[in-house]
Amino acid sequence: MTTSAVQHSSSIGVLLLMLFIMSTTCQAQLSSTFYDSTCPNALTAIRTSIRSAIAKERRMAASLIRLHFHDCFVLGCDASILLDETPSIQSEKTARPNDDSVRGYGVIDNAKAEVEKACPGVVSCADIITVAARDASEYVGGPSWTVKLGRRDSTTASRTLAEGGDLPAFTDGLEQLITSFRNKGLNARDMVALSGSHTIGQAQCFTFRDRIYNNNASDIDAGFASTRKRGCPASGGSGNLAPLDLVTPNSFDNNYFKNLQQRKGLLHSDQVLFSGGPTDSIVNDYSKNPNTFKSDFASAMIKMGDIGVLTGSAGQIRRICSAVN
Repeated sequence: MTTSAVQHSSSIGVLLLMLFIMSTTCQAQLSSTFYDSTCPNALTAIRTSIRSAIAKERRMAASLIRLHFHDCFVLGCDASILLDETPSIQSEKTARPNDDSVRGYGVIDNAKAEVEKACPGVVSCADIITVAARDASEYVGGPSWTVKLGRRDSTTASRTLAEGGDLPAFTDGLEQLITSFRNKGLNARDMVALSGSHTIGQAQCFTFRDRIYNNNASDIDAGFASTRKRGCPASGGSGNLAPLDLVTPNSFDNNYFKNLQQRKGLLHSDQVLFSGGPTDSIVNDYSKNPNTFKSDFASAMIKMGDIGVLTGSAGQIRRICSAVN
């Protein structure tokens, strides 16, 4: 081959590579109008299904927001958390941070079934989880936001990653939390805003037992600890539930941050956000300005929804959320 032919071949190769990158980039663009022509009633069907579930059980709003979070932090927002165990898939459902803890799988399955009636094989489970989190927030008085759509579903899951530190733990210190979120492209302000979802929902006794029975702790209000001990004995009752926000446990407001200022954060990972560190000022801001909190929460949820998404020809649109096609 002549030099000029080699150069020409090389130029074509570079051009093809550039076209591939451009194509991939275009495919990777999520859009709020993604289903406008292919399934125009998708968002309405999801909203109706989600509202019905929360009307039956108010706590489900917090569970759906948490389900979205636990999905996105392992492999990205790809509905991998919904996959059941198979000979080739180690389910994330049975990972330590999720087992007997993450809830709402059936609610997503029901929403998917409703969407499938209208548009079979069009709307991904990953998008349904993302929309469900937004609808859950709005239903209990939290912010709403425009959800970008076009995610596709993974064909695998990773119990290893789910147990390996990708998911923040209730025992984590502030630096650990900041690092965990930074690794997912979220900054400290995003992290504090997202933690504010603990203004609703409940926690199991084993997650805060050490905190309320630590007699040497200086970062917990004594009266608050005493109140929590009534429903969380020193031994036994590990699954007993307590609201993360004792004041308004069913309303999405900024009381969570006021609680932290009074040393009344239920989890260790809550209270470290207001413990003399760099996030104290953010907590102070949100405690004084509920609208700022809600706006930042919406922005952080949109950012989180972008983590590791599958688009274009990657992944698939699962017919049933718990199993690969």
